[in-house]
Amino acid sequence: MADPGRAAETGHARYSYRLRVSSTARAALEAEWARCRWVWNECVARSTKACRDSESCGPARLDRMLTEARAGSPWLREGSSVVQQQVIRDFARSRTKALKDIRQRLPLHRRAGMPKCKKKREALPTLNYTRRGFRLKDSRLHLAGGIVLTVVWSRELSAGPSSVRVYQDSLGHWYCSFVVPAGVRPLPATGAVIGIDWGVKETATTISDAHDLPHAEHGRKAREKLTRYDRMTARRRPKSGQPASKGYRQAKRLRAKAYKKVARQRQDTGRKWAKKVVRDHDAIAVEDFRPKFLSRTTMARKAADAAIGATKRALMEMGRKHGRAVHLVHPAHTTMDCAQCGARTKHALPLSERTYTCTACGAVSARDKNSARVMLVRAGLNPAGADRVRPDRPQDSQAA
Repeated sequence: MADPGRAAETGHARYSYRLRVSSTARAALEAEWARCRWVWNECVARSTKACRDSESCGPARLDRMLTEARAGSPWLREGSSVVQQQVIRDFARSRTKALKDIRQRLPLHRRAGMPKCKKKREALPTLNYTRRGFRLKDSRLHLAGGIVLTVVWSRELSAGPSSVRVYQDSLGHWYCSFVVPAGVRPLPATGAVIGIDWGVKETATTISDAHDLPHAEHGRKAREKLTRYDRMTARRRPKSGQPASKGYRQAKRLRAKAYKKVARQRQDTGRKWAKKVVRDHDAIAVEDFRPKFLSRTTMARKAADAAIGATKRALMEMGRKHGRAVHLVHPAHTTMDCAQCGARTKHALPLSERTYTCTACGAVSARDKNSARVMLVRAGLNPAGADRVRPDRPQDSQAA
Protein backbone atom coordinates (compact mmCIF):
# COMPACT_ATOMS: atom_id res chain seq x y z
CA MET A 1 0.00 0.00 0.00
CA ALA A 2 1.53 3.30 -1.07
CA ASP A 3 1.49 6.06 1.46
CA PRO A 4 2.27 9.66 0.47
CA GLY A 5 3.27 10.94 3.94
CA ARG A 6 6.42 13.06 4.28
CA ALA A 7 8.24 10.96 1.70
CA ALA A 8 6.12 12.31 -1.17
CA GLU A 9 7.22 15.85 -0.38
CA THR A 10 10.82 14.95 -1.26
CA GLY A 11 10.08 12.94 -4.42
CA HIS A 12 9.73 9.63 -2.62
CA ALA A 13 6.87 7.34 -1.69
CA ARG A 14 6.28 4.77 1.02
CA TYR A 15 5.16 1.21 0.38
CA SER A 16 3.85 -0.55 3.47
CA TYR A 17 3.55 -4.32 3.92
CA ARG A 18 2.35 -6.63 6.65
CA LEU A 19 5.00 -8.73 8.41
CA ARG A 20 4.81 -12.32 9.63
CA VAL A 21 6.91 -12.27 12.79
CA SER A 22 8.07 -15.44 14.53
CA SER A 23 8.41 -15.58 18.32
CA THR A 24 12.21 -15.36 18.02
CA ALA A 25 12.05 -12.34 15.72
CA ARG A 26 9.44 -10.68 17.94
CA ALA A 27 11.67 -11.03 20.99
CA ALA A 28 14.60 -9.58 19.03
CA LEU A 29 12.52 -6.63 17.80
CA GLU A 30 11.23 -5.88 21.29
CA ALA A 31 14.78 -6.02 22.68
CA GLU A 32 15.95 -3.67 19.92
CA TRP A 33 13.10 -1.31 20.70
CA ALA A 34 14.00 -1.34 24.41
CA ARG A 35 17.50 -0.12 23.52
CA CYS A 36 16.16 2.53 21.14
CA ARG A 37 13.70 3.70 23.77
CA TRP A 38 16.57 4.07 26.25
CA VAL A 39 18.53 6.13 23.71
CA TRP A 40 15.54 8.38 23.08
CA ASN A 41 14.88 8.92 26.79
CA GLU A 42 18.57 9.65 27.37
CA CYS A 43 18.43 12.26 24.57
CA VAL A 44 15.44 13.86 26.27
CA ALA A 45 17.25 13.97 29.60
CA ARG A 46 20.49 15.34 28.11
CA SER A 47 18.74 18.04 26.07
CA THR A 48 16.58 19.09 29.03
CA LYS A 49 19.66 19.43 31.23
CA ALA A 50 21.52 21.34 28.50
CA CYS A 51 18.60 23.74 28.10
CA ARG A 52 18.49 24.31 31.84
CA ASP A 53 22.23 25.04 31.85
CA SER A 54 21.96 27.25 28.72
CA GLU A 55 24.12 24.89 26.70
CA SER A 56 23.72 23.51 23.18
CA CYS A 57 22.78 19.87 22.64
CA GLY A 58 22.92 19.02 18.95
CA PRO A 59 23.17 15.69 17.12
CA ALA A 60 27.00 15.70 17.31
CA ARG A 61 26.94 15.85 21.10
CA LEU A 62 24.28 13.14 21.29
CA ASP A 63 26.33 10.97 18.92
CA ARG A 64 29.29 11.21 21.31
CA MET A 65 26.94 10.29 24.15
CA LEU A 66 25.83 7.19 22.25
CA THR A 67 29.42 6.17 21.48
CA GLU A 68 30.37 6.43 25.16
CA ALA A 69 27.23 4.58 26.25
CA ARG A 70 27.82 1.70 23.82
CA ALA A 71 31.43 1.44 24.95
CA GLY A 72 30.40 1.08 28.57
CA SER A 73 27.25 -1.04 28.21
CA PRO A 74 27.34 -4.56 26.72
CA TRP A 75 23.53 -4.60 26.67
CA LEU A 76 23.42 -1.52 24.44
CA ARG A 77 26.27 -2.83 22.30
CA GLU A 78 24.27 -5.96 21.47
CA GLY A 79 21.90 -3.83 19.38
CA SER A 80 22.50 -2.31 15.96
CA SER A 81 24.24 1.05 15.91
CA VAL A 82 22.33 1.96 12.72
CA VAL A 83 18.91 2.06 14.32
CA GLN A 84 20.23 3.74 17.48
CA GLN A 85 21.86 6.51 15.47
CA GLN A 86 18.61 6.98 13.57
CA VAL A 87 16.84 7.53 16.90
CA ILE A 88 19.15 10.49 17.50
CA ARG A 89 18.39 11.88 14.03
CA ASP A 90 14.64 11.56 14.65
CA PHE A 91 14.99 13.20 18.06
CA ALA A 92 17.00 16.10 16.63
CA ARG A 93 14.42 16.63 13.88
CA SER A 94 11.56 16.63 16.39
CA ARG A 95 13.34 19.04 18.75
CA THR A 96 14.30 21.39 15.91
CA LYS A 97 10.67 21.58 14.75
CA ALA A 98 9.46 22.35 18.29
CA LEU A 99 12.05 25.12 18.76
CA LYS A 100 11.20 26.60 15.36
CA ASP A 101 7.52 26.81 16.29
CA ILE A 102 8.45 28.55 19.55
CA ARG A 103 10.62 31.09 17.73
CA GLN A 104 7.82 31.80 15.26
CA ARG A 105 5.43 32.36 18.21
CA LEU A 106 2.81 30.03 16.82
CA PRO A 107 -0.34 29.49 18.91
CA LEU A 108 -0.07 26.63 21.39
CA HIS A 109 -2.55 24.45 19.51
CA ARG A 110 -0.40 24.69 16.36
CA ARG A 111 2.99 24.09 17.96
CA ALA A 112 4.82 20.79 17.83
CA GLY A 113 5.55 19.74 21.41
CA MET A 114 9.05 19.18 22.70
CA PRO A 115 10.14 15.51 22.62
CA LYS A 116 9.04 13.60 25.71
CA CYS A 117 10.14 10.35 27.29
CA LYS A 118 8.68 7.18 25.80
CA LYS A 119 7.01 5.01 28.44
CA LYS A 120 7.46 1.26 28.29
CA ARG A 121 3.76 0.34 28.36
CA GLU A 122 2.53 3.18 26.15
CA ALA A 123 5.01 3.78 23.31
CA LEU A 124 4.64 1.45 20.31
CA PRO A 125 7.84 0.06 18.76
CA THR A 126 9.18 1.96 15.76
CA LEU A 127 12.59 1.07 14.28
CA ASN A 128 14.13 3.01 11.37
CA TYR A 129 16.94 1.45 9.31
CA THR A 130 18.99 3.19 6.64
CA ARG A 131 20.34 1.34 3.58
CA ARG A 132 23.28 -0.22 5.42
CA GLY A 133 21.03 -1.59 8.15
CA PHE A 134 18.86 -3.95 6.08
CA ARG A 135 18.71 -6.02 2.90
CA LEU A 136 16.15 -7.99 0.95
CA LYS A 137 17.11 -11.59 0.23
CA ASP A 138 14.88 -14.41 -0.96
CA SER A 139 11.83 -12.12 -0.52
CA ARG A 140 12.60 -11.77 3.18
CA LEU A 141 13.67 -8.71 5.14
CA HIS A 142 17.03 -9.10 6.91
CA LEU A 143 17.71 -6.44 9.55
CA ALA A 144 21.00 -5.60 11.26
CA GLY A 145 21.52 -7.86 14.24
CA GLY A 146 20.43 -11.04 12.48
CA ILE A 147 16.66 -10.36 12.59
CA VAL A 148 14.86 -12.05 9.70
CA LEU A 149 11.23 -11.15 8.90
CA THR A 150 8.76 -12.57 6.38
CA VAL A 151 7.11 -9.88 4.27
CA VAL A 152 3.60 -10.30 2.85
CA TRP A 153 4.27 -8.90 -0.64
CA SER A 154 0.88 -7.48 -1.63
CA ARG A 155 2.58 -5.63 -4.54
CA GLU A 156 6.05 -5.25 -6.02
CA LEU A 157 8.34 -2.40 -5.05
CA SER A 158 8.68 0.13 -7.86
CA ALA A 159 12.42 0.60 -7.15
CA GLY A 160 15.14 -0.31 -4.69
CA PRO A 161 14.33 1.02 -1.20
CA SER A 162 16.63 3.52 0.49
CA SER A 163 15.33 2.95 4.03
CA VAL A 164 12.77 0.91 5.93
CA ARG A 165 10.67 1.47 9.02
CA VAL A 166 9.55 -1.52 11.06
CA TYR A 167 6.72 -0.73 13.44
CA GLN A 168 3.87 -2.21 15.46
CA ASP A 169 0.35 -0.82 15.41
CA SER A 170 -2.12 -0.54 18.28
CA LEU A 171 -3.47 -4.04 17.54
CA GLY A 172 -0.07 -5.69 17.89
CA HIS A 173 0.39 -6.24 14.13
CA TRP A 174 3.85 -5.66 12.66
CA TYR A 175 4.47 -3.75 9.43
CA CYS A 176 7.41 -2.57 7.37
CA SER A 177 7.41 0.62 5.32
CA PHE A 178 9.95 1.06 2.50
CA VAL A 179 10.96 4.45 1.08
CA VAL A 180 11.47 4.29 -2.69
CA PRO A 181 11.87 6.94 -5.43
CA ALA A 182 8.48 8.16 -6.58
CA GLY A 183 8.34 7.00 -10.18
CA VAL A 184 5.62 7.99 -12.66
CA ARG A 185 3.41 5.42 -14.38
CA PRO A 186 1.66 7.38 -17.17
CA LEU A 187 -1.88 6.49 -18.14
CA PRO A 188 -3.34 6.86 -21.66
CA ALA A 189 -4.48 10.40 -22.49
CA THR A 190 -8.24 10.97 -22.43
CA GLY A 191 -8.53 14.68 -23.28
CA ALA A 192 -11.02 15.15 -20.44
CA VAL A 193 -10.83 17.58 -17.51
CA ILE A 194 -12.81 17.69 -14.28
CA GLY A 195 -13.55 20.14 -11.47
CA ILE A 196 -14.05 18.93 -7.89
CA ASP A 197 -15.75 20.67 -4.96
CA TRP A 198 -15.60 19.23 -1.45
CA GLY A 199 -18.66 19.12 0.76
CA VAL A 200 -20.41 17.41 3.64
CA LYS A 201 -23.66 16.21 2.10
CA GLU A 202 -21.52 14.64 -0.63
CA THR A 203 -17.82 14.18 0.02
CA ALA A 204 -16.92 15.27 -3.52
CA THR A 205 -19.12 16.88 -6.15
CA THR A 206 -17.78 17.04 -9.71
CA ILE A 207 -18.99 18.33 -13.04
CA SER A 208 -19.64 14.70 -13.96
CA ASP A 209 -22.43 12.83 -12.14
CA ALA A 210 -20.58 9.56 -12.74
CA HIS A 211 -17.61 10.74 -10.68
CA ASP A 212 -19.40 12.21 -7.66
CA LEU A 213 -18.35 10.69 -4.34
CA PRO A 214 -21.34 10.24 -1.99
CA HIS A 215 -20.84 10.33 1.75
CA ALA A 216 -20.15 6.69 2.67
CA GLU A 217 -20.88 7.34 6.40
CA HIS A 218 -18.60 4.57 7.63
CA GLY A 219 -18.37 6.20 11.05
CA ARG A 220 -22.13 6.64 11.41
CA LYS A 221 -22.76 2.99 10.54
CA ALA A 222 -20.25 1.86 13.18
CA ARG A 223 -21.21 4.50 15.77
CA GLU A 224 -23.08 2.10 18.06
CA LYS A 225 -20.09 -0.21 18.29
CA LEU A 226 -17.61 2.65 18.65
CA THR A 227 -19.65 4.26 21.45
CA ARG A 228 -19.91 0.95 23.27
CA TYR A 229 -16.13 0.43 23.23
CA ASP A 230 -15.52 4.07 24.23
CA ARG A 231 -17.68 3.60 27.32
CA MET A 232 -16.12 0.24 28.12
CA THR A 233 -12.64 1.78 27.97
CA ALA A 234 -13.70 4.74 30.11
CA ARG A 235 -15.21 2.48 32.80
CA ARG A 236 -12.11 0.31 33.05
CA ARG A 237 -9.55 3.12 32.84
CA PRO A 238 -7.11 2.80 35.78
CA LYS A 239 -6.61 5.62 38.23
CA SER A 240 -3.52 7.77 37.96
CA GLY A 241 -0.43 5.87 39.07
CA GLN A 242 -2.09 2.43 38.98
CA PRO A 243 -1.22 -0.26 36.40
CA ALA A 244 -3.77 -1.08 33.71
CA SER A 245 -5.92 -4.14 34.30
CA LYS A 246 -6.37 -6.99 31.86
CA GLY A 247 -9.94 -5.86 31.20
CA TYR A 248 -8.79 -2.35 30.35
CA ARG A 249 -6.19 -3.66 27.91
CA GLN A 250 -8.82 -5.86 26.26
CA ALA A 251 -11.27 -2.97 25.95
CA LYS A 252 -8.54 -0.73 24.57
CA ARG A 253 -7.67 -3.33 21.94
CA LEU A 254 -11.32 -3.78 20.90
CA ARG A 255 -11.71 -0.02 20.61
CA ALA A 256 -8.55 0.32 18.52
CA LYS A 257 -9.67 -2.51 16.25
CA ALA A 258 -13.06 -0.90 15.60
CA TYR A 259 -11.59 2.53 14.87
CA LYS A 260 -8.91 1.07 12.60
CA LYS A 261 -11.54 -0.76 10.56
CA VAL A 262 -13.42 2.51 9.98
CA ALA A 263 -10.19 4.30 9.04
CA ARG A 264 -9.32 1.60 6.52
CA GLN A 265 -12.81 1.74 5.02
CA ARG A 266 -12.45 5.50 4.53
CA GLN A 267 -9.01 5.06 3.00
CA ASP A 268 -10.19 2.33 0.65
CA THR A 269 -13.19 4.37 -0.51
CA GLY A 270 -11.04 7.45 -1.12
CA ARG A 271 -8.32 5.61 -3.02
CA LYS A 272 -10.75 3.76 -5.30
CA TRP A 273 -12.54 7.01 -6.15
CA ALA A 274 -9.23 8.82 -6.73
CA LYS A 275 -8.03 6.09 -9.09
CA LYS A 276 -11.26 6.33 -11.09
CA VAL A 277 -11.01 10.13 -11.41
CA VAL A 278 -7.33 10.04 -12.39
CA ARG A 279 -7.85 7.25 -14.91
CA ASP A 280 -10.64 9.12 -16.73
CA HIS A 281 -9.19 12.67 -16.80
CA ASP A 282 -5.96 14.32 -17.92
CA ALA A 283 -6.29 17.41 -15.71
CA ILE A 284 -8.05 17.90 -12.39
CA ALA A 285 -9.04 21.17 -10.71
CA VAL A 286 -9.69 20.53 -7.04
CA GLU A 287 -10.62 22.86 -4.22
CA ASP A 288 -7.68 23.43 -1.89
CA PHE A 289 -9.94 22.97 1.09
CA ARG A 290 -8.70 22.92 4.70
CA PRO A 291 -10.74 20.34 6.65
CA LYS A 292 -9.96 22.16 9.92
CA PHE A 293 -12.37 24.86 8.76
CA LEU A 294 -15.29 22.56 9.67
CA SER A 295 -13.82 21.29 12.95
CA ARG A 296 -15.35 24.16 14.91
CA THR A 297 -18.82 23.95 13.38
CA THR A 298 -21.91 21.86 14.03
CA MET A 299 -20.91 19.72 11.03
CA ALA A 300 -17.61 18.65 12.63
CA ARG A 301 -18.62 15.03 13.23
CA LYS A 302 -20.02 14.52 9.73
CA ALA A 303 -17.05 16.30 8.16
CA ALA A 304 -14.62 14.06 10.06
CA ASP A 305 -16.56 10.99 8.91
CA ALA A 306 -16.27 12.20 5.30
CA ALA A 307 -12.44 12.16 5.59
CA ILE A 308 -12.03 15.00 3.10
CA GLY A 309 -8.36 15.51 3.95
CA ALA A 310 -7.45 11.85 3.42
CA THR A 311 -9.42 11.71 0.16
CA LYS A 312 -7.74 14.88 -1.11
CA ARG A 313 -4.28 13.47 -0.30
CA ALA A 314 -5.16 10.22 -2.07
CA LEU A 315 -6.23 12.17 -5.17
CA MET A 316 -3.02 14.24 -5.24
CA GLU A 317 -0.83 11.18 -4.74
CA MET A 318 -2.67 9.22 -7.41
CA GLY A 319 -2.34 12.14 -9.83
CA ARG A 320 1.41 12.41 -9.21
CA LYS A 321 1.86 8.68 -9.57
CA HIS A 322 0.16 8.58 -12.96
CA GLY A 323 1.44 11.88 -14.34
CA ARG A 324 -1.85 13.78 -14.26
CA ALA A 325 -2.00 17.55 -13.66
CA VAL A 326 -3.74 18.32 -10.35
CA HIS A 327 -4.48 22.05 -9.85
CA LEU A 328 -5.21 23.28 -6.33
CA VAL A 329 -7.72 26.13 -6.46
CA HIS A 330 -8.15 28.63 -3.65
CA PRO A 331 -11.62 28.10 -2.11
CA ALA A 332 -12.45 31.80 -1.55
CA HIS A 333 -15.86 32.78 -3.04
CA THR A 334 -16.18 29.57 -5.06
CA THR A 335 -19.79 29.20 -3.84
CA MET A 336 -20.61 32.84 -4.71
CA ASP A 337 -19.27 33.03 -8.28
CA CYS A 338 -21.22 32.04 -11.37
CA ALA A 339 -19.41 29.52 -13.56
CA GLN A 340 -21.15 30.89 -16.69
CA CYS A 341 -20.57 34.64 -16.53
CA GLY A 342 -18.35 35.16 -13.49
CA ALA A 343 -20.82 37.33 -11.58
CA ARG A 344 -20.60 37.21 -7.78
CA THR A 345 -23.50 37.29 -5.36
CA LYS A 346 -23.70 40.26 -3.02
CA HIS A 347 -23.73 38.06 0.08
CA ALA A 348 -22.63 34.60 1.12
CA LEU A 349 -25.17 31.91 0.38
CA PRO A 350 -26.56 30.09 3.43
CA LEU A 351 -25.93 26.35 3.56
CA SER A 352 -29.65 25.66 3.37
CA GLU A 353 -29.75 27.19 -0.13
CA ARG A 354 -28.71 24.31 -2.39
CA THR A 355 -29.53 25.90 -5.77
CA TYR A 356 -27.40 28.65 -7.28
CA THR A 357 -29.26 31.24 -9.37
CA CYS A 358 -27.21 33.91 -11.10
CA THR A 359 -28.83 37.34 -11.01
CA ALA A 360 -26.74 38.51 -13.98
CA CYS A 361 -27.19 35.80 -16.62
CA GLY A 362 -30.02 33.83 -15.06
CA ALA A 363 -28.12 30.52 -14.99
CA VAL A 364 -29.58 27.98 -12.55
CA SER A 365 -27.70 24.94 -11.30
CA ALA A 366 -27.04 22.92 -8.18
CA ARG A 367 -24.86 24.87 -5.79
CA ASP A 368 -22.05 22.30 -5.58
CA LYS A 369 -22.11 21.63 -9.33
CA ASN A 370 -21.66 25.34 -9.98
CA SER A 371 -18.71 25.40 -7.55
CA ALA A 372 -17.12 22.45 -9.33
CA ARG A 373 -17.34 24.33 -12.64
CA VAL A 374 -15.82 27.42 -10.99
CA MET A 375 -12.80 25.25 -10.09
CA LEU A 376 -12.28 24.51 -13.79
CA VAL A 377 -12.53 28.17 -14.78
CA ARG A 378 -10.11 29.34 -12.08
CA ALA A 379 -7.61 26.65 -12.98
CA GLY A 380 -7.69 27.76 -16.64
CA LEU A 381 -9.12 24.45 -17.82
CA ASN A 382 -12.28 26.01 -19.26
CA PRO A 383 -11.03 28.62 -21.79
CA ALA A 384 -14.53 29.43 -23.02
CA GLY A 385 -15.51 30.79 -19.64
CA ALA A 386 -12.19 32.04 -18.33
CA ASP A 387 -12.38 35.46 -20.02
CA ARG A 388 -15.79 36.12 -18.50
CA VAL A 389 -14.66 35.64 -14.91
CA ARG A 390 -13.79 38.93 -13.30
CA PRO A 391 -10.28 39.10 -11.80
CA ASP A 392 -9.95 37.88 -8.28
CA ARG A 393 -6.81 37.82 -6.19
CA PRO A 394 -4.00 35.60 -7.57
CA GLN A 395 -5.06 31.98 -7.41
CA ASP A 396 -3.16 29.37 -5.42
CA SER A 397 -3.34 26.94 -8.33
CA GLN A 398 -0.45 24.59 -8.80
CA ALA A 399 0.29 21.25 -10.36
CA ALA A 400 0.80 18.50 -7.85
